Amino acid sequence: MPEEECDQTRSMGLFKKYLTDRNKIFKNREVLRHSYRPHILPHRMPQIDEIASILAPSLRNETPSNILIYGKTGTGKTASVRYVGSELENASSQNVATCAVVHINCEVIDTQYRVLAQIAKDIERPDATPSDKLRPHIPMTGWPTDQVYMELKNQLEARGGVLVIVLDEIDKLVKKSGDDTLYNLTRINSDLHSSRVCIIGISNDLSFKDFLDPRVLSSLSEEEIVFPPYNAPQLCDILQQRAEKAFVLEALDEGVIPLCAALAAQEHGDARRALDLLRISGELAEREEADKVAESHVKSAQAKIETDSMIECISTLPTQSKVVLYSMLLLEQLGHLIFTSGEVCRVYQELACHLELDVLTNRRITDLISELNMLGVINTRVVSRGRYGRTKEMWFDANSTKIQEVIQKDPRLTEQGLGQMDRTWLKQTFR
Repeated sequence: MPEEECDQTRSMGLFKKYLTDRNKIFKNREVLRHSYRPHILPHRMPQIDEIASILAPSLRNETPSNILIYGKTGTGKTASVRYVGSELENASSQNVATCAVVHINCEVIDTQYRVLAQIAKDIERPDATPSDKLRPHIPMTGWPTDQVYMELKNQLEARGGVLVIVLDEIDKLVKKSGDDTLYNLTRINSDLHSSRVCIIGISNDLSFKDFLDPRVLSSLSEEEIVFPPYNAPQLCDILQQRAEKAFVLEALDEGVIPLCAALAAQEHGDARRALDLLRISGELAEREEADKVAESHVKSAQAKIETDSMIECISTLPTQSKVVLYSMLLLEQLGHLIFTSGEVCRVYQELACHLELDVLTNRRITDLISELNMLGVINTRVVSRGRYGRTKEMWFDANSTKIQEVIQKDPRLTEQGLGQMDRTWLKQTFR
């Protein structure tokens, strides 16, 4: 056998056992991904019907009300809007009116210029005549914003009909760029004659409305729809629908889907969390070459998801937050399983001085501690000390060894990076 063929055989041999069907769990694992769009959305028909009733006037070439949609992550907001948008475009293709839906992810496209340019790009007609194609193409950067707005308005007029603009994660756009984009889009109908625009904003953060001008808020939230979290029986139905397409027959133990649903229902009814649990459970069973996915695989998957999200969260923290967190780790190493905000501040100040960082005020350190608590890295509680006032106590709920491993990947927070810092002071003070 030639050497080249021999190398190829050895290469295939590494993955050969994964390509056999003798222990197959999945039929189509992509069905369990967030990107999959099912044809039926269980337990969301009331919300879907409400969105459809608001958008229905667009089929008569009338301007629909703007909609603001709220709900926690994984409650079906985006999937429902995409489904209604698809049905609206199908209905308009059999109707005299022209309706189109443009979906903008504001977590990625988060400036006024880019939003306007992306809308213009998405509504470009593929059937444009040669004379139409002389219209200038809006670049993704380089023009004055008012020129982009005027060109978008001209394209809308040339196109006619009703355009529904979906701003997903609208809170990210507002917090990054203010409300100028929303102000212009909610006022654009007053500059149009042959076309209409409707805005649908989707958010999981109710507080973003505090950043809006009252005039923008009143125009944007003409209709508001709230998507409630799924409960455990509803999540069971969603998982059952996906499992029938995702897994081979009898690949799941009877208790797997109810357990995934129950665990996800505890996490604010997040369908994405439930789907991740089910998919990772199947992957763990597949790697173990098990005959079926068992409840033990679900519990292992839950631990893996929590660990992975924790690692990602900690590794992306700013340096000052990492130093505050490292101060807590040092206190725990000295035997303080529960420590106060005052103790953390004292250790932090020593660390910050040694690392030649700007020393934050106690108020700012308290804010960073609250952020760490919100992210689930630590637990906190406020306790009363009588006439001495109140203080905040905190402790690690998760495995602090794993947290320390992630923190020490920052070169300044390794043992070498801290160098000859005087640990004697710490031991004498806190023991």
